[in-house]
Amino acid sequence: MENNSQDNKKKLSFKMNIFLAIFLIFLAFAAGRSSIIDEPKGQEIGKSYETEIVNKYQDETGNFIKEVDFDLYWQVWDELQAKYFDADKIKESDLFYGSLKGMVSAVGDPYTSFLDPELSRQFSEEMSGSFEGIGAEIGIRDDILTIIAPLPETPASKAGILAGDKIYEINGESTMGISIDEAVSQIRGEKGTEVILTVYRDSFDQPQEITIIRDTIQINSVKTEVLEDNIFLITINSFNDDTLDLFNQAIKEAQQKNVKGIILDLRNNPGGYLDTAIEVASEWVESGPVVIEKFDEVNEETYLARGIARLADYKTVVLVNGGSASASEIVSGALQDYSLATVIGTQTFGKGSVQTLNPFADGSALKVTVAKWLTPEGNYITDVGITPDKVIEYSPEDFENKVDPQLEEAVKTINNK
Repeated sequence: MENNSQDNKKKLSFKMNIFLAIFLIFLAFAAGRSSIIDEPKGQEIGKSYETEIVNKYQDETGNFIKEVDFDLYWQVWDELQAKYFDADKIKESDLFYGSLKGMVSAVGDPYTSFLDPELSRQFSEEMSGSFEGIGAEIGIRDDILTIIAPLPETPASKAGILAGDKIYEINGESTMGISIDEAVSQIRGEKGTEVILTVYRDSFDQPQEITIIRDTIQINSVKTEVLEDNIFLITINSFNDDTLDLFNQAIKEAQQKNVKGIILDLRNNPGGYLDTAIEVASEWVESGPVVIEKFDEVNEETYLARGIARLADYKTVVLVNGGSASASEIVSGALQDYSLATVIGTQTFGKGSVQTLNPFADGSALKVTVAKWLTPEGNYITDVGITPDKVIEYSPEDFENKVDPQLEEAVKTINNK
């Protein structure tokens, strides 16, 4: 009996700790407006975690407008452990983190998500520019898991994955209702292993399976090339940790070679750090707003140009496509609004929202959308994207034949200015 009592106490302690963690997260979302009506009350062993806590939200006058009773949470918890066929295989940590993911997904924003410790670690690796996987950025468009951009020279690109491809299945499992971070977790994996994506694109009669062998993805985010007529091509694949140093080197190279013009290739660039995008845009924009963060109808923050505009006098073309998202849209939108560049390509993805990453002590994190982006002229990017000055298509046939009509038009544009 004494041992059973000790076991029950451990169970009680564990469940109360989980409860308090969930409750504290709820308080954070309530922004200080939630109110604890009753303190936790210990009850009979086996029922003590069925607490008397009721979380209630108050309006400005102090009247209660909502109530959340956590009794139901623990009832579901116990029913699963008591009645599920393979209950002995259930990990309480999985139930706990799964419940947090469910709460966050209820917001309905595909870019707001809870990252368990493993997903949080993977996210940090990806932003550092080195990870194992297929090398493609994914997002949710029209409730369908979609390729934003395959990064160049990666397994995804080599396998023929294109921006805009819709992913219906991962290894035979439907992606309906999947979160972005869950999809990332399933697609990524150890070097040498394979993942099978069932994808659909407009040129397909029906979805097709594409097998991709994962590899170590080491991305140098900036590449340069001198084209014909001394035109300088700067390709930025993503706005990551190494971007600013490499971009500064590119600027110095352009100045030393006294190039005729610059093509900034942001195609299939899924984005990255906001500060990095502002720094890049500031090499053309001498003063004024680069991007506006709108938190609600009243509150917003304007980010001003902070560079010395070393590239402002160069004839510039920016290349974009449906894989250009987030930070790429900030840069292309700013240069377009200030008439500092001609934007060529196809409509960008339209991922104009701001996420902050809030880490927790156990290694997990909350990635939450806090604002939406507007271009300097006040145009929303979210779900709209940037419309090119010259719309030039780049078909799958062009890709297969190694023809790049968008780049060709960029060269013509600089030569004709």
